Amino acid sequence: MLVYGRNVAKELLKNDKKIKKIILQQDFSDKEINSLIENKKIKVEYLDKKGFSRFDKYSHQGIILDIDDFCYTDYITFLDEDNCKLVILDHIEDPHNLGAIIRTCEAAGINGIIIPKDRSVDVNSTVMKTSAGALENMRIAKVTNLVNVINNLKEHGFWIVGTAMDNATDYRDIDYTGKIALVIGNEGSGMSKAVTSECDFIAKIPMYGKINSLNASVAAGIMIYEMISLDK
Repeated sequence: MLVYGRNVAKELLKNDKKIKKIILQQDFSDKEINSLIENKKIKVEYLDKKGFSRFDKYSHQGIILDIDDFCYTDYITFLDEDNCKLVILDHIEDPHNLGAIIRTCEAAGINGIIIPKDRSVDVNSTVMKTSAGALENMRIAKVTNLVNVINNLKEHGFWIVGTAMDNATDYRDIDYTGKIALVIGNEGSGMSKAVTSECDFIAKIPMYGKINSLNASVAAGIMIYEMISLDK
């Protein structure tokens, strides 16, 4: 997988991520990154500005890293963890949203994230860059059937909290103690009917202005910090 940009490069170099190759623009002059590359003795390929131009749509800032594809976790590892807090993403499609949610989950100490295999964004270079290094410290499971996974979680003591605006309870009035899996729905259509029917609670974030919804990653951030508030 190719990842782009100076911030993510610094995080990966500092965290000892296995880096197969680094591509630098010939006039690249970041002293900290150059020092990290030199100390780790990583293979570097140099391209002139014209050669780098084919990557311009990625906001590369003159540096590209070739790393192994992201290694997903088996969700089974979450089942028996005490007081486990999970985030389930019901077909999130925007890589910027996924990256932002990963960053929030890591900052909040969430145990892991579960995403579906189909009709959902994978961990890619944009997700890696948006997460700003948090991806390296977050376990993500990719599963075939969310409903089956939710039922398995419930059998292992999890309460499932979905998110919606209609027929829902104020998110501040829900008890988040114990093992909780928070479901964030698709950016446009929200949670699927099948997933909604399996939720123990449906939470809503009150809207007091003229806008009647929040960006998925913003809503996730509010809900995540409410979910962990009694544990911290």
